[in-house]
Amino acid sequence: MPAATGTINIPFQHYQLANGLQVILAEDHATPTVAVDIMYHVGSKNEQVGRTGFAHLFEHVMFTGSGHVPYGLHDRLTEGVGGGNNGSTSNDVTTYFETVPSNYLEAQLWLESDRMGWLLDALDTAKYNAQRDIVKNERRQSVDNQPYGRVGEILARTVYPKGHPYSWPVIGSMADLSAASVEDVKNFFRLNYAPNNAVLTIAGDFDPAQARTWVSKYFSEIPQGRPIVRPNPAPVTLSAETRLVLEDRVTVPRLYLDWPAVGMKHADYYALDLLGTILAGPRTARLTKALVYDEQSAASVSAYLDANEDVGDFDVVLTPRPGHTLTELEAATDSIIARLKRDGPTADELQRARAGQQLQFVQGLESNLGKAFQLAYGQVFHNDAGHYRIDYERTQAVAEADIKRVANRYLTGGRVVLSVVPQGRKADAAKPDSSVPVGVGGVQ
Repeated sequence: MPAATGTINIPFQHYQLANGLQVILAEDHATPTVAVDIMYHVGSKNEQVGRTGFAHLFEHVMFTGSGHVPYGLHDRLTEGVGGGNNGSTSNDVTTYFETVPSNYLEAQLWLESDRMGWLLDALDTAKYNAQRDIVKNERRQSVDNQPYGRVGEILARTVYPKGHPYSWPVIGSMADLSAASVEDVKNFFRLNYAPNNAVLTIAGDFDPAQARTWVSKYFSEIPQGRPIVRPNPAPVTLSAETRLVLEDRVTVPRLYLDWPAVGMKHADYYALDLLGTILAGPRTARLTKALVYDEQSAASVSAYLDANEDVGDFDVVLTPRPGHTLTELEAATDSIIARLKRDGPTADELQRARAGQQLQFVQGLESNLGKAFQLAYGQVFHNDAGHYRIDYERTQAVAEADIKRVANRYLTGGRVVLSVVPQGRKADAAKPDSSVPVGVGGVQ
């Protein structure tokens, strides 16, 4: 909760085991529940060309049992006792988490330690092939056969040069998944899923002294992994506009404007994040008010900074209402952005955007799991579990001049404009005569 000074405070302890495992303890007895999160500093950017999708594949494999935990026991000790468990993979991290009644904390630590230290003991060819097929089917459902599903990977491989760690999708390609062997993925696991590449966070109703004892009992014997050489993705700029059109199995066209931007470690992150809120979202945001409510030319508008650890993109997405075109929406959007770049935001606009970010930030801390995520991200990305204070303060310190500056610096002519239109209707693209068709293979 905000303190009297307007700052945010999450009490926590931080320490490190001899094998390199970072541990964060955040005691909070508001509810008789506890959250456990283990975040590995590995995502799709740690993969190699021709060997993509491994991090996401392990998100699935990690739930199929380990050396001392037969398949199904993880669910029985979480969902079966009134709690829950899940995992997620991004470009930068893979995280596994549970929320359970407090008296089941020790069981969760045992479960997480067993799949960190003994997962490969239970991974055979049959299990690997089954999970690989599940991931391939997930790709069919969420990407290949999903309306607008291929947009993310098309934009990524257009914005980033071939071979750039952010140029391929988290889920990987069908070809890479098909070609990967059991030994390929085992080697990926041995390097990246070691204690020296992980942060364990416990948040909620527990006794810190007892938790330290259990953490030592279950994790200290897992050996430290080899040193990891992390990729150092270069920032990207585009010298000119690239215009693409994708004919997809959709009934409504959609326009995507994508500018290369910065990652979450960059000083401009905070102003760009607020810029997205000023442009779209609330009813009074510039694009939303003008296009959705006043002109009623758009059914929906979104604008946001999609920031990874190292680099990011600033995106505007527009869906037209019947009787309106993508070319019309693009022109109106460019005009609104040009005015913002010329005049900057008003003090009231910025204050509303900051208030919205503040509310969102505080709401994210309402649960034990939300606090665990916030502390873990700070430790992984900034080597400081308390970095949330800096994030909060820097967001509140953004001035109108900062918004104007980043809009002029990043929202330039060097961008990707992607029109997604119904099949056979290329003429529905924004400026169709200057838009290059793009297929499944993309533009590289």
